[in-house]
Amino acid sequence: MADHDHDHDHDHEEDPDARITSPMQEFTTSQALTGGAVLLVGLLVVFGIPLLLG
Repeated sequence: MADHDHDHDHDHEEDPDARITSPMQEFTTSQALTGGAVLLVGLLVVFGIPLLLG
């Protein structure tokens, strides 16, 4: 049986609200428009090409 040491001091941030994750970060209108353009191109590739070939 392996020895497990459960008494480790893990590095935790002192203030969990100070941690920023991607969905919480602000974005500009330009970034939103770029994302929309990428979405449209992706949809055209996924649905448009099969419809043209089929």
